[in-house]
Amino acid sequence: MLEVVAVCDAVLYSSWLLPVLVILIAIDGPFPVLPSETLLMTAAALAFGRHDVLAVVALFLAALVGSVAGDLLVFGLGRSSHRVLARAVEAEGGLSSWVRRRLLQRPSVVLVGARFVPGGRLLSTAAAGRYGLDVPRFLLGSVASSAAWSVYMLLIGLLLGPITGGSPLLSLLAGVVMAVLTAGAFALVQRVRAMRAAAAAPSGVAPALELVAPH
Repeated sequence: MLEVVAVCDAVLYSSWLLPVLVILIAIDGPFPVLPSETLLMTAAALAFGRHDVLAVVALFLAALVGSVAGDLLVFGLGRSSHRVLARAVEAEGGLSSWVRRRLLQRPSVVLVGARFVPGGRLLSTAAAGRYGLDVPRFLLGSVASSAAWSVYMLLIGLLLGPITGGSPLLSLLAGVVMAVLTAGAFALVQRVRAMRAAAAAPSGVAPALELVAPH
């Protein structure tokens, strides 16, 4: 963790900040283990602290471009191979089932909603490619979800700035806490909805059909 913090701290004050953000956020699509969110939140906290409007706009654009590029990469992987990311897409229950049930009918809603759940970006964009969502509808949903996520991250930077003081370590810890809280809230909502559906459904009724991946 200390190495990650040191790298983030070095990049924050370099002229390579925006290009690095674009690349990290894009690669974070298929490999969601990079410190892109930490770097973006911390950079936003510093920009807001300096009241630098141009820097905030630049951070938003970098986050948007990187996010859409990463989404397209995962979408391509999902469309070109029936094995890549198949386990995550076809998992039973939770977010996977929610995505499969609604993806082709309301792709923008699914892509935006899943984006704010840990692992949701990878799952929803891979599923969009795997289940044959057309490119224009995917792009529309990707831009919408990327814009919403970018604004959300900048607002977090604004709110956490006075708490973290621009520290990459504290920003990283804050990001972990937020991810845990988000995952817990989603799991709770899904559990409540499942319990209500089970109580309301008459016995003997088969569950609704879900998308079937091509073979």
